[in-house]
Amino acid sequence: MLSILAWRNIWRNRNRSLITMASIASAVALAVVTSSLQKGVWDNLVNNLVSLYTGYVQVHGEGYWKEQTLENSFETSDTLVQKVLGVPDVSNAAPRLEVFALASAGEKTRGCLIAGVDPVAEDGLTHLRSKLVQGTFIDTASQEALVAEGLAGKLRLTIGDTLVLLSQSYYGSTAAGQFRIAGILHFGSPDLNGRICYLALPAARRWLDASQRATALALSLDDPRKVNDVKKALRTALPKSLEVMTWEEMMPEVVQHIKTDTAGMYIFLAVLYLLISFGIFSTLLMMLSERQREFGMLVALGMRKGKIAVMVLLETVFLTLTGSLVGMLLSWPITWYLTEYPIRFGGEIAKIYERFGFEAVFPATLKLSIFVNQTMVVLVIGLILALYPVWRIMRLDPVAAMRR
Repeated sequence: MLSILAWRNIWRNRNRSLITMASIASAVALAVVTSSLQKGVWDNLVNNLVSLYTGYVQVHGEGYWKEQTLENSFETSDTLVQKVLGVPDVSNAAPRLEVFALASAGEKTRGCLIAGVDPVAEDGLTHLRSKLVQGTFIDTASQEALVAEGLAGKLRLTIGDTLVLLSQSYYGSTAAGQFRIAGILHFGSPDLNGRICYLALPAARRWLDASQRATALALSLDDPRKVNDVKKALRTALPKSLEVMTWEEMMPEVVQHIKTDTAGMYIFLAVLYLLISFGIFSTLLMMLSERQREFGMLVALGMRKGKIAVMVLLETVFLTLTGSLVGMLLSWPITWYLTEYPIRFGGEIAKIYERFGFEAVFPATLKLSIFVNQTMVVLVIGLILALYPVWRIMRLDPVAAMRR
């Protein structure tokens, strides 16, 4: 009976109820779309960063991340790689042998990063083949090199030219080698584009006299959300001489940027919830003021104040829940559209993002938790605000209320 009365009471002042529901619905829709867009953008950013080079998780020799030298490399084997791939949610493992070297062509010399990789595994992790703009891709048996576009420009290299590399071998002697340029790569990140050169892993090992060694094992995951679970499983499965690091530990500045942006989003949502609160509370105040005589008469006729309070509480729940559900229905097609057809920027804005290695694409994400969370927050706000009219009703003087 109380539920029926509460629902009918909402529509006694149809215009006011519709305006309140519309304000709640629009606020919920805005909160859902904004949260989904922010979550989608950051997921896309992280995916771009880890697929650019690092991977979601890396396995190193102990102390390598603090001092990135060949002395801190570790010995790899098919058994070790299979053990890593046997960990749940690990989809790919790409071994790397990285070293800093002097690259020379003619009279030009530049410092660069040499990455000895398994071309197939590396392409599966970072989509390296898609970054090829000139020439041909290398294979495992290749003795040729892939050079980033910026580095090739500094050294004035083209396809077929010879690149001379000088570095320190694993045993401390001078490592010198000549490699023909097979292809030119283009990276969105200016840092990588200006200094990286790829060799096939066997060729890099022979050049550095580092047989069966690697400086890192970069991993991609089936479910990036389980990165910490994968890290724990790898620490259990691998020897203690190897260290396991997630992308958050390798790129703390990105994590800090995400936290700062998330804090800004929380402030925006707090302001939005505050506006919703004013809308709901003003409706409750008007309802309480208009129905004083009604409440007094109900108490005088024998209806308990507790039942009246429950009825008012149900009215608030119906009002906020209806507005929230309408907001969810409104936000769903908008979020779906932004997921399927993300916002794309071009021109100078796109170039600015590409300089930092980011694709100028802003997608949303369709996650049920976002829709449910926003609805629950608004419902809780309505319940909290309903405590005021409940308190007023419990203190109601029926005689004084009827005189008003």
